[in-house]
Amino acid sequence: MKLKRLATGTAAAIMLGGSLASMPEPVQAEDSIYVPLLTYRTGNYAGSGIPIANGMHDYLTMLNERDGGIGGVKLVVDECETGYSAQKGVECYEGTKGKGAVVYNPYSTGITLQLIPKAPVDKIPVLSMGYGLSAAADGEKFPWVFNAPATYWSQASAIIKYIDANGGVKGKKIGFIYLDVGYGREPLPLLEQLSKDMGFELLKVPVGGKEMQNQSSHWLQVRKERPDWMVMWGWGAMNPTAIKEAAKIRFPMDKFIGVWWSGSDDDARPAGTGAKGYKSANFHATGSNYGALQDIIKHVVDAGKSQVADKSKVGENFYNRGVMNAVVVSEAIRTAQEITGKKAITGVEMRVGLENLNLTAERLKELGLEGFAKPMKVTCKDHSGAHSIYIQEWDGKAWQKASDWIEPMKEAVRPLIVAAAEKYVADKPGWETQECK
Repeated sequence: MKLKRLATGTAAAIMLGGSLASMPEPVQAEDSIYVPLLTYRTGNYAGSGIPIANGMHDYLTMLNERDGGIGGVKLVVDECETGYSAQKGVECYEGTKGKGAVVYNPYSTGITLQLIPKAPVDKIPVLSMGYGLSAAADGEKFPWVFNAPATYWSQASAIIKYIDANGGVKGKKIGFIYLDVGYGREPLPLLEQLSKDMGFELLKVPVGGKEMQNQSSHWLQVRKERPDWMVMWGWGAMNPTAIKEAAKIRFPMDKFIGVWWSGSDDDARPAGTGAKGYKSANFHATGSNYGALQDIIKHVVDAGKSQVADKSKVGENFYNRGVMNAVVVSEAIRTAQEITGKKAITGVEMRVGLENLNLTAERLKELGLEGFAKPMKVTCKDHSGAHSIYIQEWDGKAWQKASDWIEPMKEAVRPLIVAAAEKYVADKPGWETQECK
């Protein structure tokens, strides 16, 4: 593939593109690979952020302790607390990018949106695994951003596909309760389009940030409107509050499905038996009965090198979400090393690794993660892969798989992604694109 700058507009725009292209690469230490983690262990979203941070940190630490790093090079794992604030996230980015950062994992759509324009300038890729800007799946328009294994639009389409296979959607009313920020609003274009194409009514129930823990009025609206299904795009404190309120009005839990960020064990537990039957999407397994998870316990948790307070938390859904993220990062590093022949890679080489990531079933087995996730392949054109998801169900104590793998509606999603990507770059002279064969 060939990276290029969009040279639309004036000569000044062309000069801008040239100046960005000539920027020096960040310095990378020869004996280490610097992996900053933008995490949030404080604030209203800490309940979701802590287990994910632990999973990411512990898997990468395990590679250091068990293997001496990746390819003989130690990883420098450095957390920076964002509190889920876009401003603090940018501050963390600016404060760490000069240390040789090879990739950023924002774990916030708001932070991701702020970092997307910075990535091609600073030559450090952004990995927003299963979140962020859905349009970034278009690798030709977003060479430096990756959102594998699936975009929000792919996930939303798979959820609607699941509902359609379990009673149909035509003529039905589907409620959509969402955190009223960029993250929660991201799937709306796809859901609105599907409601027209498939003949269902979309009931929107936005929840403001200050209302996350006080949703009684929202669920009174749900009780009044009587939707056939509810879909939730929540995060942090919003999730357990919504599940408890749904139980209070006796909304049928088997008709309530959350985005995969609304599927923490601690989202369902507070509602007690009332949460039984609640569902959420997922793209990896739960539980610790995997070789890699057992190695984490042995080399990190039991060795006192983890912030996990209780060993039983290893294997819970969001802990495993962090592990999955770290697997993508580490395997992209390994791929970059193999392709470039370099051990201590830079962000430029990391971009190559991410774009050529091919996490096969055989490789997952070698990692001690057989059956943990579907194989994942990223290409130049498709930085997401539009991979399958499955639906899990809370049985009162733990998550159980409740469906087969569900393919997203690619024929509906991909045109929207391409159109949104075109719109994003249309007013940005000098924006870096690439041509994919």
